[in-house]
Amino acid sequence: MILKIVKYPDPVLSQPGEPVTEFNAELRKLADDLFDTTYASQGIGLAAPQVGVSKRVTVIDLSMGKDPKDKLVLVNPEIIFSEGKQYEEEGCLSFPDIREKVVRHAKVCIRAQDLHGKWFEMDGEELMSRCMQHEIDHLDGMLFIFRMSALKRDLNLRKIRKMQREGKW
Repeated sequence: MILKIVKYPDPVLSQPGEPVTEFNAELRKLADDLFDTTYASQGIGLAAPQVGVSKRVTVIDLSMGKDPKDKLVLVNPEIIFSEGKQYEEEGCLSFPDIREKVVRHAKVCIRAQDLHGKWFEMDGEELMSRCMQHEIDHLDGMLFIFRMSALKRDLNLRKIRKMQREGKW
C-alpha cells in the first residue's frame, strides 16, 4: 500500500524513532508499504518517520524496484564505522523539489536487524553509503537540510516558506 509521505516541518521528522522490539507481521507490512511508497515516489530509500511512523525502520533499494535482490530493510540500524568524505547532491522525499550537495562519509559499516530480529553488519560505499547515512539520519531525527551549508539551508527554508504561502507545499 502506498502511504502518504510527510513533508518538512512535520514534527515526526525531527524526533528520533522508537526502537523496534516486536518482529511480527505488522513490521513486515510496514516494510512492504515503505517499499511500495518508495517506488511510487521514484526514490531509493524511505524511513518510517517519513510516513508518520516513529519507528527505527528504513528501506533502501538502489535499483528502484528493478532487482528484488537489492531490497534492503534496516531495523534499528546504527553506523559502527565510517571513513572518507564525499560531497554529492542529495534529495529527500520529505523535501520535494529540493536537491543540494551535502558532505557524507564515503564508506560506512552499519549494524542492523532484519525483519526477523537477526543482527547483521553491512558495508556501504559511495551511493549506498550516502543512502544509509541519509536514512539513518531520519531515524535519528536529523534532516538533510541541516547538513547543507548555512547559506543553502537558509535559501531552501525561504523557498519552502514561499511554497507554503502559495499552497504548493
